Formats: sequence, structure tokens, C-alpha cells
Amino acid sequence: MSEKSVTFFSSQPVRLERAAAMFNCWGAALGAAVSVPVLLLVAAPYIRRYVAGGRCKSTVRLEGKVAIVTGANTGIGKETARDLARRGARVIVACRDTEKAEAAASEIRAETGNQQVIVKKLDLADTKSIREFAEKFLAEEKELHILINNAGVMLCPYSKTADGFEMHLGVNHLGHFLLTFLLLECLKQSAPARIVNVSSLAHHGGRIRFHDLHGEKSYNRGLAYCHSKLANVLFTRELARRLQGTKVTANALHPGSVHSELVRHSFVMTWLWKIFSFFLKTPQEGAQTSVYCAVAEELDSVTGQYFSDCKPAYVSPRGRDDETAKKLWSVSCELLGIQWD
Repeated sequence: MSEKSVTFFSSQPVRLERAAAMFNCWGAALGAAVSVPVLLLVAAPYIRRYVAGGRCKSTVRLEGKVAIVTGANTGIGKETARDLARRGARVIVACRDTEKAEAAASEIRAETGNQQVIVKKLDLADTKSIREFAEKFLAEEKELHILINNAGVMLCPYSKTADGFEMHLGVNHLGHFLLTFLLLECLKQSAPARIVNVSSLAHHGGRIRFHDLHGEKSYNRGLAYCHSKLANVLFTRELARRLQGTKVTANALHPGSVHSELVRHSFVMTWLWKIFSFFLKTPQEGAQTSVYCAVAEELDSVTGQYFSDCKPAYVSPRGRDDETAKKLWSVSCELLGIQWD
């Protein structure tokens, strides 16, 4: 047998081994391509259940109760208003954009059969508008049992409110601070009553920069949002302390990462929210903790707490700083030109 023939036959096993290895690789790749989607499909309901978080299980009815929900024309505010209306409450939809608010209120009335869903104009970026809203509300309504400070802005380019406040601080904190102040006597007279402040997990990244509250020296819109959410937590803490014995409670909450219009000021975040929407709460899911804080019977005497997924959640050390809370209260009163002792 020639040397050439010997070489040919001896190389056959090597070629067969290579072919088998290649076949195994392709088989493994094909198996992964098939199994991964199947596993995701099987796991999807469990992933969604985890993402959805806690649910408010209370079945309490709210006939004869009056509630205000700020920013209730869209997102979790709209879903919160829908839930309260479904329970029979008279719901005041307090929004800057009354056209969108009317559309939302009309939808809620049609779905729930509750015709007591009323739109009132409220621009939290303008203290004049806040005072006008409160004046009209107090003239038209005798009671107020639930105040949900829900409206907010996020990731705004640097801008100021009509009164010269940095937009995040002005809308998310100072606007609701003033609104609560103006409505507090009505809440006390209607007691038991509840104040619910929608904050965020983002408060962990916040600081109250008293030397530069309005971001005139340095500004980062992500951090500005965090600062304002920390202000919500501190406001809730000090407010609850001052309301002891009045039967008016004040609690704050983190709604979760919700697929809503809140990120509209960021092109990148808007697209990320669209791409990863499967891993975000729906507005209805995001509203659950707001509703829980507003209606749950077990929270009748609970105040000054912070919740997430319808249960108590961890507050950052800065969010538990009573001295900062008291100073923020004093500075807020000074900025708004009010006395709130």
C-alpha cells in the first residue's frame, strides 16, 4: 500500500471526530435557541408576578368620603383616582392640564359608574394656582378625608417655577407642602383623615443641599429628582410628628418602577422604558401602594412611615434625620411665605 493511501485512511477518524464535534456544537446552539425562549415563556408569569409587587387587598368602601389626587390625569395618579372612585369616594382630580384631566375623569366615571369624579385646575409650579385651588375647594366642599400628593416631575432640564424655585423641588416638594398647609384644617375637621405623599426609592440618592436648594451653583437633573424625593420623606416625617393626636395621619411611599409618562423629559429613559416595559409595573400595579396607604384599615393609626409594595420599607439614614426634617420645614415655610407652627 502506498504512503498516500495510508495517509488517507489514517486521517478519516480525525475528520469524523471534527464533523461530530461541529454537529454537537450546532446541536447545542440550536437547543439553546429553542430552550431559552421556552424557559422565558414558562417563567414569564412568575417574572410578571414578581415585578407587579404587592397589591392592596382592602375591600373598604368610601361612600361619603372626599379625596384629592394630584396629577390624576395619567399614570399611577389616574389609576389611584379610578380605584378610589370604584370604592364610592367623591374624587377631585387636581391637574394642570384640565383637558387631559377631563378625558381621564370621563373615562373613570363611565367605567365605575361614579359620577362624583370632579376635575379642578391645579398647577403645582405656581403658588398662585395652588392658593386658588385650595380657596375654591374649601368654598365648595365641606370635608376632605384623603389627600394624595401624587403629581411630580422627573429629569427636567434646568428650569424654575413661576415663583423661582428649581422645578423638581418646587413641584415635588414645595407645591405639595403649600397645598397640604392650605387644606390641613379641613383634614383635621374631617378626621379621621389621611395624607399620602408619593416619594420614591430614589430618595436614597438624595441630599438636602441647603446651600444650593435651587441648583444655581451646580445642577444634575437626576440628582435633583432624588433630592426632591428625599424632601418628600422628610416632610412626611415632620408632618406626622406635628399631627400627633389629631387623627390625621401622614405616610410616604415608593410606587415602584412604573411604565408611565414620568420619564418623558429623558429620551434615553423613554426608550429604555419601552424596551424593558415587561420588567416595569403597569400604572395600575404602581398605584397599589398609594391606594393601600389611603384605605387599608390596618393603617388607621399608623403615621410617619414609608411603604413599598404595600408593606413597610427601609428609609435611608438621611430620610430619618429629624434635624434636617425640621430645618427643611422651616426653610420651606420661609420660601413660601407662610407660618406653620
